[in-house]
Amino acid sequence: MDFKSSDTITGPRTEDRLSQSVESAVKIVIVGGFGVGKTTMVGSVSEIRPLTTEETMTQAGIGVDDNYGSESKTATTVAMDFGRISITDQLVLYLFGTPGQERFWFLWNGLFEGALGAVVLIDTRRLEVSFDVIGRLEECGVPFVIAVNSFPDAPRYPVEDLRAALDLAPEIPIVECDARRRASSRDTLMTLMRFLHSLEMAKAKTSV
Repeated sequence: MDFKSSDTITGPRTEDRLSQSVESAVKIVIVGGFGVGKTTMVGSVSEIRPLTTEETMTQAGIGVDDNYGSESKTATTVAMDFGRISITDQLVLYLFGTPGQERFWFLWNGLFEGALGAVVLIDTRRLEVSFDVIGRLEECGVPFVIAVNSFPDAPRYPVEDLRAALDLAPEIPIVECDARRRASSRDTLMTLMRFLHSLEMAKAKTSV
């Protein structure tokens, strides 16, 4: 393809450019079933304009996709969501939101590759959709925390009841989260980072 002299190639927006002070970047995945708020979380917390791959839901999905509890949802992620957040001047997190519909789960292995950790978003109205999600993370060896997204009509359960229902180890953090709010989403990511740090410290102690 030949470019004319009048053609202009533009780079990233000024506000999207990565600071020169950044020394480390970490890949984090945001996972969960269909309609639990993954795209919302990435969009609310990302400091850059998030990349989304949402497509309009059509009649072809009827009988194939389970949208219970998300009947008003009109679009769905078909590949991934992508965002970025700076934790410190030296550390940034690259956020990858996975598609929630089961027919797109074949993409998950590629998204999990190289991930340091994960946030599992859950909807207490549909806990059962989280079982396979958690199982896939455990199979891939990706550490994770559980974030209970605050839907207005969702029932609230004691943390230990949720831990038992999801068959989680005692050390895995469970936090409440409002994926629409940047501060809440950022707090959830910080919980994950603290958990990953604790795992590294425990590993260092056992190796001495």
